[in-house]
Amino acid sequence: MPSKRKSLMFASASFFSICSFVIICLVLATKNWVSSTISFTSETANTTMLFTYGLFEGQWSATVVNGIAIPETSFQVEDLMNNGTVKSIHILIIILLVFSLLSSFLSAGFTCYNSVSNPYQTFLGPVGAYTWNSISGICIILTLILFAVNVEANELSVQLALKTTSPPSRPYKLSNSYGYSYWIMLLIFLLHAATIIIVVFYQKARYSKRIEQERPMESAPKDGILF
Repeated sequence: MPSKRKSLMFASASFFSICSFVIICLVLATKNWVSSTISFTSETANTTMLFTYGLFEGQWSATVVNGIAIPETSFQVEDLMNNGTVKSIHILIIILLVFSLLSSFLSAGFTCYNSVSNPYQTFLGPVGAYTWNSISGICIILTLILFAVNVEANELSVQLALKTTSPPSRPYKLSNSYGYSYWIMLLIFLLHAATIIIVVFYQKARYSKRIEQERPMESAPKDGILF
């Protein structure tokens, strides 16, 4: 049976991993990743479109100056993508989040197992916790970067706008505001970092205890050791 210190530390690490798993599910399910305001202009009218979307679904509305307003309409994000590069990055983002989700689940299982047992296999111990939390954390960082690249550099919102309606020209103004579904991924990364830190502290405490147990033998008289 593990010591009380080990059980408490790995139980805390397991709790953080479970929180990460739940938040990733929330991130995948919600559609408040980014809100974009796009303004189109022509000789006859100015059109302002508002897009709010996530990885799978979104909503858009439009207001025409001195004209009619288009009510809020739902859409499927992937159905409106016609650029191969943008679509490939979008699919890669989803794959990375699925890997992160699975890694968080495995991390929760490994840390929970270590809180109630002393595994014989090395990978089932702290090494496994390091591995799964590192994989998930890297996937989260890559997701943050790739989504921002798709929105800013590849103008994902503009492509969606061009598919939902027939604007008069290219947008003369585009502003993006990232929502809680995007920024909460930083919390996921911090939870994984906290899990790794807990395991590191446990490893250091275990190493220090082992050194203290070896010191009496090193300092004992040689005659005493012989007998």
